[in-house]
Amino acid sequence: MSVLLKKPVFAGVSQKELAEQLEAKKKCQHKLPLWFETPQIYYPKKLNIEQTSSEETARYKTTITEGKSLVDLTGGFGVDSYFFGQKFNTVFHCELNSCLSEIVAHNFKILDAKNIEIISNDGLNFLQEENHHFDWVYVDPSRRNDLKGKVFRLSDCSPNVVDHLKLLFRKTENVLLKTSPLLDISAGIAELRFVKEIHVVAVNNEVKELLWVLKKDFSQTITIKTINLKNSKNEIFNFKWGNEKKTVSNYSQPLVYLYEPNVSILKSGAFKLTGNAFSLFKLHEHTHLYTSNELVSFPGRRFKILASVPYNKKKLRAMKIEKANITLRNFPESVKSIRTKFKIKDGGETYLFFTTDHEGKYVVLECAKA
Repeated sequence: MSVLLKKPVFAGVSQKELAEQLEAKKKCQHKLPLWFETPQIYYPKKLNIEQTSSEETARYKTTITEGKSLVDLTGGFGVDSYFFGQKFNTVFHCELNSCLSEIVAHNFKILDAKNIEIISNDGLNFLQEENHHFDWVYVDPSRRNDLKGKVFRLSDCSPNVVDHLKLLFRKTENVLLKTSPLLDISAGIAELRFVKEIHVVAVNNEVKELLWVLKKDFSQTITIKTINLKNSKNEIFNFKWGNEKKTVSNYSQPLVYLYEPNVSILKSGAFKLTGNAFSLFKLHEHTHLYTSNELVSFPGRRFKILASVPYNKKKLRAMKIEKANITLRNFPESVKSIRTKFKIKDGGETYLFFTTDHEGKYVVLECAKA
């Protein structure tokens, strides 16, 4: 029976509020286990939970920053502020939504986060009014615009970091900016100034955030840092912006092993650099898969190639594969159409890669995990 249809359980708490609390808490179970497991936590609307950083990505941000003071201009539910509080002496959590600000203040007391000051005010106003200089300013602009809906250009987000860089650098030497993983990296570099590093952060092979480190007056080459946070061992690959264009790939037909980069590398655009860094051959200029005769360590998935056949009905049906995991790379059809056409169910231990080789021919690679 729905909570909404039951009689009130707690005095002064409506069933609607109780239902909202239960729904919001459920969304925290895997994303925010500390909050989920802590008694007396109060939850905001589920949209605030959906928009907040996960504990994994919040912890990662603390590896980028250090110092005594940090201002979180767009505090939200306070997850990033809480973990920054583990690293900095003082953190200022700015949140314009007074109701959300009260919720965060309550939760920080429960979590014993005593070094975080709650500022129920617009973050930019707080910066303008403060005379202090801060070690870091962190900002996670809202990607929802009242006129344009969901947006991806930095200048369309709120607050507009591009227009307020001068103010930010009057108050700090270091800015950490979180943006949507859908933001084009080249476009972001064009809009911003003093970009020192860009961190492409994935969790279990799903890109979650782009983190931009801006350093006042920085004018050297930008470093791109890709990381795939995993339960076992994190996958890291770093490179200098601009080096991809200078790199020349080596190509080959599929050999003994096949390599698929993790999504943080794919987002970064380091297609030629990745292959060369691990002495691998690329299958095709636009096929971001790699091959080798010897198995090497690699930031992504590794497979043993069991068979390589031209893509045609006769060849594929002769393989008699009834169940497989299908991946397309530089291939004109959809997974759905391939499954329907060849009656291949999803799952199992077989991996099929439908792709294009260096001669421009469509091929199917039957693989097993290496």
